[in-house]
Amino acid sequence: MSGWTASQLAELTGAKLLRDAEGCASGYTIDSRAVAPGQLLIGIPGERVDGGSFGSEALAAGAWGVIARDCSAAAEQTAEGALLEHPSPVEALALMASQRRHDLGCKVVMITGSTGKTSTKDIAAAIISASRKTYASHENRNTEIGMPLEILSAPDGTEVMVLEAAMRGLGQIAELANIAEPDVGVIVNVGPVHLELLGSIEAIAVAKTELIRELPAESVSVVPAFDALIEPHIRSDVKTLSFGPGGDVRLAEENGRNLVVDVSGDRFEIEVDFDQPHNRLNLLAAIAAASAIGVAPPSRLTVGFSALRGERRVLPRGIVVIDDCYNANPMSMRAALEDLAGEAARRDGRSVAVLGDMLELGDEGPELHRQVGLAALELSVDELITVGPLAADIAGAFGPTARQVDTGADAALLLADLLQPGDTILVKASRGVGLEVVAADLEVRL
Repeated sequence: MSGWTASQLAELTGAKLLRDAEGCASGYTIDSRAVAPGQLLIGIPGERVDGGSFGSEALAAGAWGVIARDCSAAAEQTAEGALLEHPSPVEALALMASQRRHDLGCKVVMITGSTGKTSTKDIAAAIISASRKTYASHENRNTEIGMPLEILSAPDGTEVMVLEAAMRGLGQIAELANIAEPDVGVIVNVGPVHLELLGSIEAIAVAKTELIRELPAESVSVVPAFDALIEPHIRSDVKTLSFGPGGDVRLAEENGRNLVVDVSGDRFEIEVDFDQPHNRLNLLAAIAAASAIGVAPPSRLTVGFSALRGERRVLPRGIVVIDDCYNANPMSMRAALEDLAGEAARRDGRSVAVLGDMLELGDEGPELHRQVGLAALELSVDELITVGPLAADIAGAFGPTARQVDTGADAALLLADLLQPGDTILVKASRGVGLEVVAADLEVRL
């Protein structure tokens, strides 16, 4: 990839150039422990440690240079390597990413949503990469630090970037949109996520639709059809494509994994490699995004979904784990339980759910957890184990057969004795609960 010299970086970001170096950076990182030779370390200040304080260690490991708030120690302890000081390395990172986006001159698809944005990004990238040189952000690098790093990682010749945008408060989506300047903005959905921070689902809608607000005129927004929370934020000077039942992009026919999708009157036959109903809706959003930049879906679609998002793990005795423990909210919990019920029915076995706390739901948390328990009951989940104090409300709504434990390790121990051949297990909770240990433990025990 192309880069900038130290003097060019100083001019671009407004940093003070303390020491020059030959050439330019071969890459960018914020982790001094994993710095590769030739990279520029961007020293991000943290709550406890300033990443810039490890500048000398990064240079000793072969870094090309360092940009940080204070490079004085690195200047004293090392003799070579570019050193730039900037009062806000995060702002410097954003400026570099914005310039890289312009230098590439590619189309940018930016995706946000309360749930499903990573999977939609994965599907959109699979569709678009069939005909265009595509770069998609890895996993969920979707913050004011992760997204700029992904933009900087896009190789020369990239024709389309597919980026994911996260939100934890007002103004964050707008900030990311100003960096990426998307041609297509996708809002997968708006749901009760981060209620503790934003207070209401209406406020969440305002935060998510910052993506629409920041789109340049003549660009394209992709939104769920007939969504009352999003509709007030639709712009007349931005083309809108809706997806889902009754939308511009909708599912016309389905026969197992063979689908017919109607895109504004044009019909496409597509064979997919996934079964989950929620991912079929995500597929429609992804097809709408692709069509907005003139890319039609391929006849056969294979998607490499990011880890811990509905990932299937086949264990001995015909047991399958649906490892969906990256994160959880009321919408994604319901979708995952429907996926569990469908998978268990296809395999003609029992359904077992291990569900943990959903975090950051505020005062509505207890009721939203109870609704998950009622959904598990409605979908006839055969065995339910809940993990954590908040998830106790899931167990209470499900009924007396639910089992409650404190940790993922406790759940794994209980499962080892509870499981029967042919069972399908769903493991899901907010990331902070740490339920990834469940699948890992079962792989050892079974």
